[in-house]
Amino acid sequence: MKKILLTSALAFSVLSFAQIDLRNTRFGLTAGGNYSRVKNAHNPSGPRFTFQAGVLALIPMGGADQFYLQPEVTYYGAGESGKDKNAKGVDGYDAVYANDYLSVPIYFKGYFSEAESEFFGLIGPRFNFLLNQTTKNAPVGRPYYDPDVTDPDYPQISGKANSFNFAVGVGIGYSYKRQLELALKYDFGISNTYPKLVESFTQDPNTVKKKSEQVLSLTLSYIFE
Repeated sequence: MKKILLTSALAFSVLSFAQIDLRNTRFGLTAGGNYSRVKNAHNPSGPRFTFQAGVLALIPMGGADQFYLQPEVTYYGAGESGKDKNAKGVDGYDAVYANDYLSVPIYFKGYFSEAESEFFGLIGPRFNFLLNQTTKNAPVGRPYYDPDVTDPDYPQISGKANSFNFAVGVGIGYSYKRQLELALKYDFGISNTYPKLVESFTQDPNTVKKKSEQVLSLTLSYIFE
């Protein structure tokens, strides 16, 4: 929570001193593919390949045609998978732990120069609001991995994802004529994605590492004139 408040305070401080030109805001569409994992959550752990899609606004900051504020609203897939390659028969599984969000990143965007076609960098907070969580083929013996199932032996353990996640994102991309843009982004989760997913052998939430959701994405955006 302290990190969230600190980041928010920093963002508001920057906005209060920046010359934001809302009158010349441009809008666009964005879509892309996501490669996501959740650190310290499921074992075995693998990636989930999914997508994101939504809208963006490009808001000029300052007098130069170089610095912008870029908020987005997207449908944003994350989570991970888990496949036991060694188990056979009823003990084998190929699980998917899917978390889908309404995501609102707010990027501070800087083009490397004022050229019409140029590379750019992105950095900023991302606010994720959980829309849907589904678990498929959860492993036998670990029913608490499924958010809809309660283990009678460990009722305090739950695989339910947090309804809100906070992340910090960075990215780099290339803009063709300030209209068609390709970007590679990395979002590092700050919040605990599964706050009640405690390993059964410890039963102590104070000894468990935070489950951090991390997403690498490649996006294509079109910004209207």
